[in-house]
Amino acid sequence: MTTPPIPLEARIAADATCGDGTVLEPVTDRRGCAVWKATGPLRSAAVKCGAGPEGTVIVLRESAAVAGILGSSAVMAQGRSPGGAWMITAWHDGPSTRQLLAGVPDGTTDLGAARDAMVTACEAVAALHSAGWVHGDIQPDQMVHTPTGVRFLDCSWAWHPLTLGPSNLFRGGMPHLLAPELAWKVHRGHRPVVVTSTDEVYTLAASLFCAIADEWPLSYAEAGVDPSALDAPGLRHAIATRGIPVRSATVWPTAQVVLSHVMSRPDYRRPSAADLAILLGTVLAGA
Repeated sequence: MTTPPIPLEARIAADATCGDGTVLEPVTDRRGCAVWKATGPLRSAAVKCGAGPEGTVIVLRESAAVAGILGSSAVMAQGRSPGGAWMITAWHDGPSTRQLLAGVPDGTTDLGAARDAMVTACEAVAALHSAGWVHGDIQPDQMVHTPTGVRFLDCSWAWHPLTLGPSNLFRGGMPHLLAPELAWKVHRGHRPVVVTSTDEVYTLAASLFCAIADEWPLSYAEAGVDPSALDAPGLRHAIATRGIPVRSATVWPTAQVVLSHVMSRPDYRRPSAADLAILLGTVLAGA
């Protein structure tokens, strides 16, 4: 991975946060934003730096979102650098939802543990929605199960009706996980794209289905769609207009049928995240 150099101010802040001799390991670098894992004698932390107009806005938004969701102390340090911005937050240790469900297809994951992981993820999203927040880009890799609860990564597109409005930069998130009505709004050029809690419940169900089956949740072949031949706008248009069905429930049918039912319902009949947690817990009680 080719990662731009970390700003000096962020490097100094990482040492102050994690201790002298902190080691920085590149993690991701996309859309003008790079993330490092900082590991030192005191603690581990995530350092995120944004460069250029877009990267700067993304990091500043995420800093505000993290502080709003977890409290101001969750942002350990932040600042501006020439042409950019940076922030330091805790490093969340624990498996992602995808990792906890990865062994379902080959039978190496206990189904009771898998049920609990899904219920916990749904409860975490429900708590977020109850507080007025919408994450905006739920993915199975971005929900980390820590000893103190589920933590959400990449909160750049999170929004709250009173404290942080939706971003004009948001392009809809992972197309394969988008609710059809949200894909339509993005395709039609709505700005800002407002992700509702109902939209997010679809994406939550799609994320869990994806993690269980280890493949995208929609059956593109049944709709005559070749996703590999489409760019993101083309894929969003297909999802919004082609009525692509959910993939057959062949890996863990009892769980997948519940998730498929949620994804197949119109937005006005979709359950809440809290209801989905109860439904999964009840239906899978004998797992």
